Amino acid sequence: MDITSLKYPIGNFTFPDQVSMEDRKTNLQSIENFPAQLIDIVSSLSKEELQLNYRPEGWTIQQVIHHCADSHMNALTRFKWTLTEDNPTIKAYKEGAWAELPDTLLSEIEPSLQLLESLHHRWILLLNHLKEEEWNKGFYHPEIKRSIRLDQNLCLYGWHCRHHLGHVKQALKYRGTFE
Repeated sequence: MDITSLKYPIGNFTFPDQVSMEDRKTNLQSIENFPAQLIDIVSSLSKEELQLNYRPEGWTIQQVIHHCADSHMNALTRFKWTLTEDNPTIKAYKEGAWAELPDTLLSEIEPSLQLLESLHHRWILLLNHLKEEEWNKGFYHPEIKRSIRLDQNLCLYGWHCRHHLGHVKQALKYRGTFE
């Protein structure tokens, strides 16, 4: 099994130079629908199934769920900083290290699922009310040393939702046997 296809079940993300209205619509729908889609997949899983990895040495389904809550909290904050400040420098974080913290490894998934529902409710409300010119505002990302426009960040997080749904489905498909 090719490790790259296991890491990126829907393909790797590349920031688009231009973002069309259709791109925005697709990614807004991905963000809006993500919590319900995730809950639909994971709500009946056993504790054992939540410990399935999506690839060899990859995160468990449980870690993916908690990672999405952490990541999407950061995403909403980045949108808000960008809408209220002039090209802010965002704070990067070590997502791999966060995935190893006790609140990720030991917590039930329900708090993160509830958080995702509430967070996405507020996030999509904000995104659906952006003015056209606000989509062109940007922030500076110190890890990748570039500015990212909000319309590009929308594409990143629409992809992020689909990417991690792919991971959960993949973990359930392979059930720890990657041959």
